Amino acid sequence: MTEIRKDVPLFPLNTVLFPGGLLPLRIFEQRYLEMAKGCLRDGTPFGVCLIRAGAEVGTPATHEDLGCLARITQWDMQQLGLLQLLAQGAERFRVLAKRIRADGLILADIELLAENADALMPEKFSACRQLLERIVAEHGERLFAKPYLLDSSAWVGARLAEVLPLPASAKQKLLELGDSAQRLEILQRLLVESAQTSNRSDQ
Repeated sequence: MTEIRKDVPLFPLNTVLFPGGLLPLRIFEQRYLEMAKGCLRDGTPFGVCLIRAGAEVGTPATHEDLGCLARITQWDMQQLGLLQLLAQGAERFRVLAKRIRADGLILADIELLAENADALMPEKFSACRQLLERIVAEHGERLFAKPYLLDSSAWVGARLAEVLPLPASAKQKLLELGDSAQRLEILQRLLVESAQTSNRSDQ
């Protein structure tokens, strides 16, 4: 059964958040300071959506309708009016309806999106797994939250989609896929194409 949540605050950003991903934020606008305060007080998430038109600050931006919930895991305010947060991606969602408060904060009614049952990494995607293993070995906790689920096709696909130098619009399309194997299929194809291009330029 579909789960609907009402009045979830949205934070449109120039970034795509995936389930399980880490999102460091520096917040100074009053509407988002109030949003973060409410989320911390009530233990509730906020929604992150990619900006389609507009900016992260000022007038509310036009954003994609499919995003990812974010839960605050750490916060710090070393100077008044500047809040540093670390949030982690949770469930994907689709915006059903929204309203903009007087202070510019967007509140949305959202539908949580079911993921397909997570599968073990198929052998044919070994290039994706090996690349991510190298990235984890080199950067580990700076980029990823533990546990490192290198046998999970959903985890590997989401982490690669985050770190590969893809345009935000491509990352958004990958987020919109509910099938982790399909996401890996696309990522592996991109890796192969990139390797072939690099080999040609070396010749």
